[in-house]
Amino acid sequence: MPKHKKEHHEEHADETWLVPYADILTLLLALFIVLFASSQIDQKKFEAIANAFGMAISGESVFEESAPDIFIDLPTPPDSAYQAEQDELLSIKNQMDAYIEFNGLATQLTTELSKEGLMIRIKETALFPPGSANLNENSRNLATQIAAMLIPVSQYVTVSGHTDNTPINTREFPSNWELSSLRAINFTHLILQEGSLYSENPLSPERFRTVGWGEYHPVQANDTAEGRDANRRVEVLIMRSYRL
Repeated sequence: MPKHKKEHHEEHADETWLVPYADILTLLLALFIVLFASSQIDQKKFEAIANAFGMAISGESVFEESAPDIFIDLPTPPDSAYQAEQDELLSIKNQMDAYIEFNGLATQLTTELSKEGLMIRIKETALFPPGSANLNENSRNLATQIAAMLIPVSQYVTVSGHTDNTPINTREFPSNWELSSLRAINFTHLILQEGSLYSENPLSPERFRTVGWGEYHPVQANDTAEGRDANRRVEVLIMRSYRL
């Protein structure tokens, strides 16, 4: 009779233990992250994270309405850093105020130092003809002054355009959004251009952003001529790097 060879089956080690082992490693990693974060944030925020971590382990949803807010704010800067920036912005404000007074521009330009940063508010008539985004001759001097103040500092800058609520519907500007946006863009280009002409260290475009708000952020009511005149403006905001 023919002999049958005995079949040998390769035995495989039981690897089912890998799944719970991987889960344990994941939980340990999360625990170390929480412990590290606890040394960087205050007790209240640590408790919020700990609660959310416990809910995740127990299988509850972290995103329920009753879940704590686990978003962490940027750390509060040292008082010395905040004060240094405050002094820097105040110095720029004083320079701008002196420029406004010397050139008799008090009815067209204002400055305001707030928790957001230093705001330079420029009326439409100082930069553009009515209904146009083409810069007038006087705008170059103003752009040169602003560029000179921005070159020595490192803050980010937002240039925003605003209009009144008078509708516009032309081939170039279908709405006030287009008009306000192009005004902000054109004035930003001029500031950057002037900064490159009068300094060995030109302004970096990466520091700037432009926004067109149309008529939707008025500073006064649009029911009077004076109010509409105030709302047609460009704002240059030198943004704080530190906030308390």
